Parts: sequence; structure tokens; C-alpha cells
Amino acid sequence: MNNALALSILVVDDEPNIRKTLSISLEAEGHHVTPVSNPKDALTEANGRYFDLALVDLRLGSESGIDLIGNLLTICPWIKCIVITAYASIDTAVEAMRRGAFDYLPKPFTHDQVSVLVSKVSEVRTLEQKVALLQERLRESVPEAVVESRSPAMQRALAMARQVADSGATILIRGESGTGKTILAHAIHSWSGRSSKPFGTVSCPSLSAELLESELFGHAKGSFTGALRDYPGRIAACEGGTLFLDEIGDLPMSIQAKLLRVLQEKVYERVGDLETRKANVRIITATNIDLESAIKAGRFREDLFYRLDVVEIVIPPLRERREDIAPLAEGLLAFFARQNHRRILRFTEEACEALKNYQWPGNVRELRNAIERAVLLCTEDSLGIHHFSIKLKPLERMPGAGDLVTMDELERTHIRRVLASSRSIEEACRILGMDSVTLWRKRKKYGL
Repeated sequence: MNNALALSILVVDDEPNIRKTLSISLEAEGHHVTPVSNPKDALTEANGRYFDLALVDLRLGSESGIDLIGNLLTICPWIKCIVITAYASIDTAVEAMRRGAFDYLPKPFTHDQVSVLVSKVSEVRTLEQKVALLQERLRESVPEAVVESRSPAMQRALAMARQVADSGATILIRGESGTGKTILAHAIHSWSGRSSKPFGTVSCPSLSAELLESELFGHAKGSFTGALRDYPGRIAACEGGTLFLDEIGDLPMSIQAKLLRVLQEKVYERVGDLETRKANVRIITATNIDLESAIKAGRFREDLFYRLDVVEIVIPPLRERREDIAPLAEGLLAFFARQNHRRILRFTEEACEALKNYQWPGNVRELRNAIERAVLLCTEDSLGIHHFSIKLKPLERMPGAGDLVTMDELERTHIRRVLASSRSIEEACRILGMDSVTLWRKRKKYGL
């Protein structure tokens, strides 16, 4: 079949010779054929198996093949139905197409006629699967559940992200590892006027200082050992778009000054090249470390920090937005069940409660990995607590009044709870009885 897609084909015809001939012919071309003689058996097969194409006889004894088309499309919206009949007419062709048929083939037909139509379906299904794969990858990288939230703290973060998305401001996203900083950066790009231009990601800790400099700014041929040709770099590759620098706190000091120049003057040079180039790129950065402490330790430039921190968006950890755990988990369950062709419909009540009460130190990334593994291990229609490899221990109780803890710990817990449930900083100040400056100092002191 060369590079054509092998199809799963349902043949519905009440003539045994037609079923046999089509089965032999199509299987010789590498397709998988299931022959049946009546609509009842056709629907039974369609309910239990995946089909790309159905070859349906117009007259099936006392029943009509046209009526079967709608039923097949209800079960398998992607299926392509080709009507085959010895009673060809313009009216029946029009009616078959109106009911959703892909094409029409009058009897008697030749092997070549069938082969051409099946090849056409194969091409269409190939394109449809490519589109579906791209859509799945988009949902995987920017799942709707991650850029929607029931948590007041997360809603504030998302509202700010949408508000500043269309500006040219540099954005610093803070949050623990696995909270979805990369996903939010991509979402900001998609909400901006730069969405039609490239989006690129560079993980700062993943490369040595030399390779990272080349990756960001590019290099000229022969500028170092292994530089066999010119390389434009990510800044050039994202021209007009957005460049996301993940874990910016790990950016080497030798590169920080060059990045600062890009932010201030919008210019840079490639490694080994004297030509000054313009940079038309929006920079978004993210970190899970305390950059202020890194500045004090001499590991991060203060002037660069202020250029990066024009707009700061904080993503709260998953344990502080427990109302998001259930919808996130349900969305991930549906995604991985569909991806792995598993018929898993729900979580058991015990598993659902355990998921909501677990601490999730790895945040959304840990939740995602846990559910993917559980789906692969599950052979039932419900996902139970025994399918998870992690120990789903209850969330540790937050300290409250009268507990044997320090006043600082009690204050930190109380401020965190008020911030999480408040619609704005002003509202939190009113509840806490603090002015905004005092609350800012408290947040900085407790790392909130």
C-alpha cells in the first residue's frame, strides 16, 4: 500500500459473493475488513470496534442501507460511508449524500473503481488524523483546565495574564515546579497580538553557559569547535513572537548582561559575529526560586531583575487551590483514556476524595503523571485508589488558633488563607486589618 493509511473497513451487503470479493480485494491492499449481511450486525460491530470506512449496499433484504448511514454516523462520527447499489439513480445518489454518505458507487463495479474510492478515503482519514493529533498536542500543551480555575488566587493570576497579554511588557511568572508556568506563558502568547508569530521556549538550566548563549543569540560559522554553519538563535527564530525563558534564576551571570541589553536596547550580537542585530521579541520568564535571595547572594543581577519583573504573576501551588483538583483530574482522566483507547468513565468516590486531600508536592505535573500511569494500569470502567502508585495520604491540617505553633507560623497560615479567598489585595487588607504596605512586607517575609 506504499504510504497509504491501512483502513478498518465495514462491508454491509446481503450478497455473500459481494462480501467475499470485497474482503479479498481490500485485504490484499492491506486493509482490515469486517463483512456483515444486515444492519443489525453492522451496528453491533460498529458499537464494539473502530471503523474508518463502511461500504453499504443500498438494499439489504427488506431494509434500506440509506437508513443505516445515519445510525453509523451517530456511533462513529468520523466514519466514511460509500453506498453501493445495482439500483442507481440521481435521486438515490442525492438522498444518500443528504444522509451523510461520503460517495456513491453503482453496481457492477470493478476492483479499480473500489480501489480509487478507498484510496480517497485513506487520504482524507490521514489528513483528519493529522489534524486530530495537532489538536491533541495543543490541548496537551495548553489544556483548558489549566487556564481556567475555580480558585480565587488562580483566577486573579489568570485575569492579570489576560489583561497584560496584549501589551509589550516583560512578564515574570513565579510558582513552584510543576504548577504550569510554561502553559501559562504559552496561553499569554496565544492571547496576545503576537499569536500568529512563533513561540519559543528555552530552559536555562538544561544547557552549559556556552551552549545556552549560542541557543539564545545564535552563532557564526567557525566561532567555536563544532560550529559548522551559521545558527540564527532563538531570539531570531521568534522574531515578532514570544520567547519564554524557563527557570531564569539559573541563567549564568555571563549571559545576564547580554539579556539585559536585549530588554533595554532591543539589540544583540551572535557569538563570533560583530554585526549588531535588532530583536523584535517579547520576553516572558519564569522561576521557582527566590530571585531576591539570589540577588543578595550575587548570583543574579539586580538591574536585570527589575527589567524582568515589570509584571509579576504568581501561580499558587495545587495544594492551595484544592477546588481545582477534581476538574483537573477529570479532564486528565478523559484525555489519557481517549489517548490510550481505554473505556474509563470515572473515579471511584474513594479515589476522588483521596486525590482532593493529597498534598501534590509536584503540583499539576505530578497529578498528570499519576493519572496517566493509573489509566494505563486500569482494566475497569472506574479508576480506584489502588491504581495509583503514590501514597494518597490526607492533606496535613493547617495550624489554627490554639495549636502548639509559633505566632509567625500561625500568622503566615492566616494570611495565606485570606489571600486565597479574597478577590483583591484591597479586600484582603480590609479583612486582615492591615494597610497594603504592611501586607506587602508580611507577604515578602513569609514568601507568599
